[in-house]
Amino acid sequence: MPIATINPATGETVKEFAAHTPREIEEKIARAYEAFRSHRRTTFAERAEKMMRAAEILEAGKDSFARVMTVEMGKPIRSARDEAAKCAWVCRHYAENAEAFLSDEEIATTATRSFVRYQPLGVVLAVMPWNFPFWQVVRFAAPALMAGNVGLLKHASNVPQCALAVEDVFRRAGFERGEFQTLLIGSAEVSRVLEDARVAAATLTGSEPAGASVASVAGRLIKKTVLELGGSDPFIVMPSANLDEAVKTAVKARTINNGQSCVAAKRFIVHAEIYEEFARRFKEGIAALRVGDPLDEETEIGPLATAQIARDIEEQVRKTVAAGAREFRSPAKLPARGNYFAPAVLEDIPKNSPGYCEEFFGPVALLFRVGSIDEAIRIANDTPFGLGASAWTNDDGERDRFTSEIESGSVFINAMVASDPRLPFGGVKRSGYGRELSAFGIREFVNVKTVYVKDDETTRRAETE
Repeated sequence: MPIATINPATGETVKEFAAHTPREIEEKIARAYEAFRSHRRTTFAERAEKMMRAAEILEAGKDSFARVMTVEMGKPIRSARDEAAKCAWVCRHYAENAEAFLSDEEIATTATRSFVRYQPLGVVLAVMPWNFPFWQVVRFAAPALMAGNVGLLKHASNVPQCALAVEDVFRRAGFERGEFQTLLIGSAEVSRVLEDARVAAATLTGSEPAGASVASVAGRLIKKTVLELGGSDPFIVMPSANLDEAVKTAVKARTINNGQSCVAAKRFIVHAEIYEEFARRFKEGIAALRVGDPLDEETEIGPLATAQIARDIEEQVRKTVAAGAREFRSPAKLPARGNYFAPAVLEDIPKNSPGYCEEFFGPVALLFRVGSIDEAIRIANDTPFGLGASAWTNDDGERDRFTSEIESGSVFINAMVASDPRLPFGGVKRSGYGRELSAFGIREFVNVKTVYVKDDETTRRAETE
């Protein structure tokens, strides 16, 4: 895939970029390694001052950053603006809390003193996706830089301007010695970078095959990795739920970011007692969504990021309907050009179809009717993924069962799944491993060092006399 900005709303190639040469890659790795040697010795206060400046730059420039995101991957402009603002939030969060998250932890033992110290690992390679082209990067970079690590970014090839813009944000903020650099390289070059002895670890957000590839290389070299992969999140609605809120949130949860989010609600598991009413209102909400130019402030659904993604999801729908499912398609009139896809709802989905077992990375909702909480939990867990889950109920017993029995990295009760700097984020099963955000995220790429100090008898006597 060429490294280029191709506007998904028009198909126009806006700008092409030459991939970095082997010599340029070597120079960037060397610069990162040297930057780490000095950056690790800076104080939390020094890092926090720069990180706060990064937050200010992101917030002040959110309109221009939003336009870059929208032109490169089709995100509605309002959503893109919100993404830039959220990046400022995560920068501030770690500027304010990193020192406390990584302070020495005293542990009582037979030693004179014993404690845990958190120390940075070094150069971390971040392989990031196009769907949240600023947020996915900054939520890695903010804790990594505050911990004393440095970052090399390999971003998706269709968002090179976003990749360079994020690098520039951190450079302007004061991380100007190579603490955060973008590598304009293709996927084939990732292994070579990760194999370099100066690269200590890697994090990847993306597809399962990409995660497996990075994990296999890192595993062979005994390097730490964090993976945040796909998801097919359940959205369960029980009879006691506030149906108005559940339906309104369901439409948003399925179509946020044009339906291209790992943590979006994808499988709607609804109790038979309220299924017909939910399905009717849900389809009405889907039909009412405004599809069009993502630069228009009123647009709610823009184009999919690439033409191939649009073809892939159309094929998944076709196969699921051919297997026996019923399809509802939004009547929205699509623009003549661009990677547009009319939002859809599939019902009566057979088990032997893509709609039952595959992740749909676009605005297609999969509806399931269930007769009990047992069946709801069974279907929710009947997937190789386990990223997030949303359950709607006002019954305390049902809440307890959903939070305890659903196999996922997070469970949101009466709310849409969303990442929050204050809470850990990640999955189980084939959705990956490790955590981002909160104290858990910043501790992923540190050496958890045990320190045990025992004074000899002579020293102790001298101190007591």
